Formats: sequence, structure tokens, C-alpha cells
Amino acid sequence: MRAKITYFVLAAVLVVYFVLVGSRGVLLIRQGSVVTVAYGVAVLVMPFIGAWFLWQTTRFARDANRLARELEAEGGLPVDELVRTPGGRIDRDSADAVFARRRAEAEAAPDDWRSWFRLAVAYHDARDTPRARKAMQRAIALHDQRAVRSSPGR
Repeated sequence: MRAKITYFVLAAVLVVYFVLVGSRGVLLIRQGSVVTVAYGVAVLVMPFIGAWFLWQTTRFARDANRLARELEAEGGLPVDELVRTPGGRIDRDSADAVFARRRAEAEAAPDDWRSWFRLAVAYHDARDTPRARKAMQRAIALHDQRAVRSSPGR
């Protein structure tokens, strides 16, 4: 719950920042000279890029949480079986062993979103965030594809 509150507070701060930057861009454009109009347009592009990135990140988190809830309802969430150091950090060898099993599951069932979800969690535990994100994106795509295929009228 704390992570959600932090996320929404930071998102709200970003939106306020986008509005402030956008207003400065409009003011620069209103100045009317070639240089200020060029700067104004450049400044206006930044909030749009930031808003797009914020939207994509929010959508990704929402979709990943939707899959987690569905997997939890099925009783298929991965069990935390990782060994931890006295400080609470995940032991690297333990994470590697779990990762190897999860990777083998995903290779055995490449069209199963559940195995890709569990692989994403294993990547995350192994501190490989880019691959964790790609595996979760694959899980989301496979899940949504399955939902589209099984819907009536298709």
C-alpha cells in the first residue's frame, strides 16, 4: 500500500511539473520571436513525452497487478523460497537457482502467461529489471491475447 501512495504522490508531482513547464512553453511562444518560439515548442514537447511515459508506466503496473490478482485467485503465485542474508537481501545463488527453474518452466510452456509472470518475478529477484519488465510484458501480451481469443464472437 505504501508503494501505491508513493507512486500516486510522485505522479501528481510530475503532473504539476508538466503543467508548469507547459505554461512556460506557452509563454515563450507568445513572445513571438523566432528563438523564443523555437524554445517554446521544444519546452512543450517535454511534458508530452513525460505524460506519455507516465501513462505507459501506469498502464504496465495496472496490467501486472491485474495478472497478479488473477494468479493469486488461482493459487498460482510463486512462493517466496529465496534465502536471505541477515540484512534481508536476497542471496544471489538462491535467486539464480529459482531463476533457472522458472526459465525452464517458461521454455517448456512458451504460450503460458503464468510461466512468464513467474519468470518476471524471478528476473526481478535476480535484480535484472530490464528482463523482468520484458518477461512481464510478454505475460501481459499472452494473457490479453488469450482473453481476446476466448471472447464470444471472435
